[in-house]
Amino acid sequence: MRHATMQSISEAFAAAGISSLRFNFPFKEAGKFRVDSKDVSTRTIGAALEFARENYAGPYCLGGHSFGGRMASHAVLDHRLDVAALVFCAFPLHPAGKPSVDRAHHMDAIESPMLFLSGTRDKLAECGLMTQVADRLDATLRWLDTGDHGYRILKRSRVREDDIFTEMASHARQFVLKNVCP
Repeated sequence: MRHATMQSISEAFAAAGISSLRFNFPFKEAGKFRVDSKDVSTRTIGAALEFARENYAGPYCLGGHSFGGRMASHAVLDHRLDVAALVFCAFPLHPAGKPSVDRAHHMDAIESPMLFLSGTRDKLAECGLMTQVADRLDATLRWLDTGDHGYRILKRSRVREDDIFTEMASHARQFVLKNVCP
């Protein structure tokens, strides 16, 4: 939760008027590199949502960066979490070099609005496949010019001049205003 990318996303969202609750999965808390099981990960997300409900006013969106976002999508279904929307930052659609949409099959059952914030150079979300998935899910997809999976950009060729995290937050704010707080 203290990773520079997570910090940057959280700060940009806050500046755009979107609060976030960051937490560590148990494997990170223990200093391990191997991710937790799906069950442990989704229960951790459920506990974080319960904490938010007990301590902060809603509405509540769920999401995360990479693995956290993917596990959030599973948590919604596996634990029947009621959320206003889901926001996925760099959703890992497939392993690098192995294009596939298998990681998104379960998402057809999600009824909440979804936003994908994906870099155009993300090796874990091939552009054509990511577009196909977003269209199938009737989800909102916003491409972040020259961003990779960790949101590093190519400064010389980036069309937008604003910071990529500011851009993300702007897209998230528009999505929330349209789908969560109309």
